[in-house]
Amino acid sequence: MSTQRPAPLGPTEPVIRFEQVRKEYPGGTVAVEGLDLEVHERELLVLVGPSGCGKSTTLRMVNRLVEPTGGRVLLQGQDVARTDPVALRRHIGYVIQNVGLFPHRTVGQNVGTVPALLGWGARRIRDRTAELLELVGLPPATYSRRYPHQLSGGERQRVGVARALAADPPVLLMDEPFGAVDPSGRRRLQQEFWRIQRELGTTVMFVTHDIDEAVRLGDRIAVFARGGHLEQLSDAVDLLARPASAMVADLVGSGRAVRLLAIGEITPEDVEPRPALGTGAPGPVDGPGAPQLGPAEGLRLGSRLDDAFAALAASGGRPVPVTGPAGSGSVVGVLTPDGLLGALRRMTTTAPEPVDDAADG
Repeated sequence: MSTQRPAPLGPTEPVIRFEQVRKEYPGGTVAVEGLDLEVHERELLVLVGPSGCGKSTTLRMVNRLVEPTGGRVLLQGQDVARTDPVALRRHIGYVIQNVGLFPHRTVGQNVGTVPALLGWGARRIRDRTAELLELVGLPPATYSRRYPHQLSGGERQRVGVARALAADPPVLLMDEPFGAVDPSGRRRLQQEFWRIQRELGTTVMFVTHDIDEAVRLGDRIAVFARGGHLEQLSDAVDLLARPASAMVADLVGSGRAVRLLAIGEITPEDVEPRPALGTGAPGPVDGPGAPQLGPAEGLRLGSRLDDAFAALAASGGRPVPVTGPAGSGSVVGVLTPDGLLGALRRMTTTAPEPVDDAADG
C-alpha cells in the first residue's frame, strides 16, 4: 500500500482548535489540562496515550458530548459552546468501537440516518448511501437490505464509517473504532479507512491506545500523558526516532526500527539504477547479461518499507525491481538490502539519540 499524501493545501485556518482547554470532573479529577492543539484541513490526527490520559475526553469536547471546564474549542473558527449541540452533532461524523447501528433498521437505512434528519430527499439519500457502501467495499445490491445482525464485526464497522460520512461532514471523530475487531480484520480495516480518508480528504481526529495503529494511520500523532497533558505532537517518524520524554519512549517501546518499516516509503534515493554485477561493473536492469533479480512483489516508488522488506526476504536478498509511481508500470531501478538499510538510516540520520529509559533511573 502506497503512503502518498495529498498535496498540502498551504496555510489555512485550522479546522479544529483547542485553546487552553481544561476539563475537571466533579470530585477534582482533571482529565485535560491547558490543552493547545490544532487539527488542519485533510489531516488525520491520532490521539494516543495510556488509559485515563484524556484522549477520549478531548475528542468528545469537539461535538459537545463533554463540555470543557475552561478554555475554548473552535470548529471552523466558531466556538462550539455557542452552537446548538444537536445541530453540531448532525454535521460531525462520529464512529465508536461498537458502532451503535440501529438493530431494527437495514444497512441502507442506517447509513441514511443523518441525511434523513437533515431533510434530504429519498432519491438523494439512496444515491448517497449506494455511493458510500461502494466506497467502504460493501456492494449496495448485496448489503443495503441486510440488518446489522447479518454482518460480521468488520462489516458493521464499515457501515459505521459510511454512516458517519453520509452527510459529508467537515470533521470525522473516531474513538477506538477498530478495537473490537480481530487483528487480521483490524489491519484490513485500517488499510481500507486510510485509503478512504486519502480519497475524500476528510479531516479526522482518531483515538487509539495502539501505538502501531497510531503510526500506521496518522499524519501527526498527539501523545497524552496521565493528567491530560500533551506530551508530544509530531509525525510518526519523529515520534519513533525522537521521543520527547521517557514517558513517550516507554509508550513507543522497543522495536522502533520495525515500526519505522511500517511507515517509511521507498524514494528514488533508495533505489539503484541498475544492479551490480559480480565484477563490480554496472549492468543492465534487464536483457542479455543482466543478473537474476528477485520477484517484483508489486514494489513501486512510494511503497512502504515493510512491503520492501517482505519482497527482499522472498527474493532471498536478490535485488528487487521497483517501478515508478502507481500507473506508470516502468522499472526505474532495483532495491537491494543495502538500499533498505539506507532508507531506514535516511529516516533517522538527523535524529539525536532517542531517550533511554535507563538514563532516568
